[in-house]
Amino acid sequence: MIAQESIERLKTQLDIVDVVGNYIELKKAGVNFKAPCPFHDEKSPSFVVSPQKQIYHCFGCGAGGDAIKFVMDYEHLSYPEAIEKLASTYGFTLNYTTTQKKQNSDILQKINEYYQSLLPHNQTAMEYLHQRGVFENSIEKFGIGYAPSSSQTLQWIKSNFFSMQDALKLGIIGSDGERSYARFIERITFPIHSTNGMVVGFGGRTISGHQAKYVNSPETPLFNKSRLLYAYHLARNSIYKKKEIIITEGYLDVVMLHQAGFENAVATLGTALTKEHLPLLRKGSPRIIMAYDGDSAGINAAFKAAHLLSVSGFDGGVVIFAGGLDPADMVKNGAIEQLEQIFLTPKPFIEFVIEIMLQRYNLSDPKAKEMALHETSGYLKTLSPLLQEEYKPFIASRLGISPALIRLGGNITNQQQIQPIQKETKDLWELTLIKTLIEHPEFIDMVLDVIDPSLLQFHRYELDLVLQGKMEDPAIIRLTLDDEIRSLEDFESLKKELIPFLVRYYERELKKINFDKSIDFAKKAFLIRKFRDNIAQLKKGELVSIRL
Repeated sequence: MIAQESIERLKTQLDIVDVVGNYIELKKAGVNFKAPCPFHDEKSPSFVVSPQKQIYHCFGCGAGGDAIKFVMDYEHLSYPEAIEKLASTYGFTLNYTTTQKKQNSDILQKINEYYQSLLPHNQTAMEYLHQRGVFENSIEKFGIGYAPSSSQTLQWIKSNFFSMQDALKLGIIGSDGERSYARFIERITFPIHSTNGMVVGFGGRTISGHQAKYVNSPETPLFNKSRLLYAYHLARNSIYKKKEIIITEGYLDVVMLHQAGFENAVATLGTALTKEHLPLLRKGSPRIIMAYDGDSAGINAAFKAAHLLSVSGFDGGVVIFAGGLDPADMVKNGAIEQLEQIFLTPKPFIEFVIEIMLQRYNLSDPKAKEMALHETSGYLKTLSPLLQEEYKPFIASRLGISPALIRLGGNITNQQQIQPIQKETKDLWELTLIKTLIEHPEFIDMVLDVIDPSLLQFHRYELDLVLQGKMEDPAIIRLTLDDEIRSLEDFESLKKELIPFLVRYYERELKKINFDKSIDFAKKAFLIRKFRDNIAQLKKGELVSIRL
């Protein structure tokens, strides 16, 4: 982990105007800077950067935060990734609480550089890549390399003073208890990266006729093939820009698609798409295109993926490559325009799933047709009510039956609750109080002595955020940058604002007490006397404690 003190030191060296200005054009607007918001489409600039407060906020979409948050949102990075990106940009050296993860990454990076250095000297490997149509710049972009014999790899590890135990733990080598051996032997290597570009494992393609055409690194502390997608770190920006991701089955498919301009292509790592992939796929809300081979294995994998994605609410479709071709072959053959058209018109997930389900049955047999109806109806129940109604006629037409026979009663697990949009209420007095506490935290204890957060009618949430120290919350950032709301400069000014507010509060409470029959006489007499005393003191210009 990155040491917290190191993060704090980095923050002191960052200027938000400089950081944001590296990504978008900022224009001076009074004491602040403005620009069209990079996080949503707009004509007039509502994106404000404050050099004084070192924060940004968009009054259109609500995005806001500090320099680190901006890089996170703009580059689609996690918090640690954004910190490391900024540290690298500004030449800042970070300290880590543990160096093990970084050391592990260094070993994998070094072995990858070793594999890369060997590739140009292996004629067979280079001929294979050139035959598949891979350009030199693609070899460099994807870091493609070559793993030599087992003994050469073991010797390299030892000569570079790396721990054999670490190499074993990271899947570079294996062990049968008696001897150690390299896991990648005489294979073209494809380094696999985490989302932030760190090498975490490898895929390897044999060029020596090994029975296993492709192998991947085993599961390690850094490598989980069910959560990773090959080349996602290279495709991420294109995915966010195009709002679309193409998922293929092979590494070379990805390499060739990128080479042809489809830079939003990625691949699963020798495994089917799983639920663990879904959080990664939700980033940026892209339309998903599954591009699979037309053999039985490819169609089965596409069916499972389409089923998973459709019931999980994803938009997109399936492309099946028939005739023994795959995306890599089509790129090599120059069929770029054909590929573009194919990706523009995929088979929608739901249609694909239903059609594959129905293909399993002999629909000329009434009993089989009934079973097909039962299976497809069960699938529809996992979808939203609107989609159920839309696809009833689709199923009915394929089965040759009336849509009325498709009954889908019961609760729908995927149905989303639609919350009514409520108009925001702004109370200037309450917001002035909160903004004053933001800019003068030394007033907080004095204010809490005379006022309770529950007394606020409209902005209790924002006050609670301030009291909890959550100054990076978008609601607080928005208030901080709202020029319509001005803070009070000193406690005397605040006191003058608090007194009439408290007088009104105690007068209301006094009326409530007089008509409250649930309170016994003794307590009512005490409260009436207390509230009258408080009102009298307030009118003399003295603040009184809210505590009874």
